[in-house]
Amino acid sequence: MLLERVELRFVDLPLVKPFRTSFGTEFARQAMIVTSHTSVGIGYGECVAGREPLYSSEHVAGADLVLTDFLIPRLRAAGEFDIEDVPNIVRPIRGHFMAKAALEMSLLDAHLRHLGLSYAQYLGSTRSTVPSGVSVGIPTDNRIDSLLTEVSEYVEAGYVRIKLKIQPGWDVEPVRAVRSAWPTVPLQVDANQAYTRADGDVLAQLDPFDLLLIEQPLAEEDVVGHAELRRHMATPMCLDESVTSLEVAEQILDLHACDIINIKPGRVGGYLEARKIHDLCVEREVPVWCGGMLETGIGRAANIALASLPGFTVVGDISESARFYAQDITEPFVLKNGHIDVPVGPGFGVEPLIEVMDSLTTQKKMVS
Repeated sequence: MLLERVELRFVDLPLVKPFRTSFGTEFARQAMIVTSHTSVGIGYGECVAGREPLYSSEHVAGADLVLTDFLIPRLRAAGEFDIEDVPNIVRPIRGHFMAKAALEMSLLDAHLRHLGLSYAQYLGSTRSTVPSGVSVGIPTDNRIDSLLTEVSEYVEAGYVRIKLKIQPGWDVEPVRAVRSAWPTVPLQVDANQAYTRADGDVLAQLDPFDLLLIEQPLAEEDVVGHAELRRHMATPMCLDESVTSLEVAEQILDLHACDIINIKPGRVGGYLEARKIHDLCVEREVPVWCGGMLETGIGRAANIALASLPGFTVVGDISESARFYAQDITEPFVLKNGHIDVPVGPGFGVEPLIEVMDSLTTQKKMVS
């Protein structure tokens, strides 16, 4: 494969309702869509970085710069390459995992479209559908009755697992209320690094609620703190932001810092690295699941295929498109009996709706 040129397109998609977490409230998604023109055809990718560096140090403007000035020129200079070589070609550029993942994704899509293979086939998928969980933000009015109303909507829609965002001051009582209303619904919580080691006794108060897991309570760098907190709590520990590569995942497991890993391809540098982390966890008998980053249908399609691998035994954050967007930039993914179909078309199995993208585009440029 030869990389000829790349289009970077920025689109703004309004959310159907504000999405609040411990690091802020989002009202719209600024997505960067990467279209790679290669010697074997066109492929699409999506950068999951946010508008601001809140979830991680990465953000859309930074991804734009590093793609334009470093990653695309490096791949262009590499000449002909195999798709599996892409991570090694861009490895000398430190960090910027979300930018790397977006470019790799577009190249992988082009490669698989050329071969006539779906991403699920390429990975060795074992399922035609994946179970669908939903992530519920902190109500903007800080009212528990508002939370219960929203959770009720998702339970009635058929989601098979509920995840609640928590933060200091919004944790034990909201979780107690949801568990009381739905005693048997699979339930987990996500702190997005909002707590410190000093909060162990508060977090241990979540243990009676029979949670599937608690996700990333401490800072991403504090792996040792997570290992200590894990010994202090009965609730299974899951790491998300801390897992940035295969090597880091190995260290986390060696330190017994978690029971479960949330694999987000954008956060680890791409889907090829995500597959390696999956394989490591299968070997170590550690359950994994696929988290969400408010992806459009492009990124959602790839996540669904990844989540159909056998090691993904925990329900992920792969909701239907309507959970976040009234109008997606692909045909929407729809919940059916608590599951979503794995795309079967070539590449990631979706086509962008160009007219819709055009109507949402704020900027686009060609890098060659």
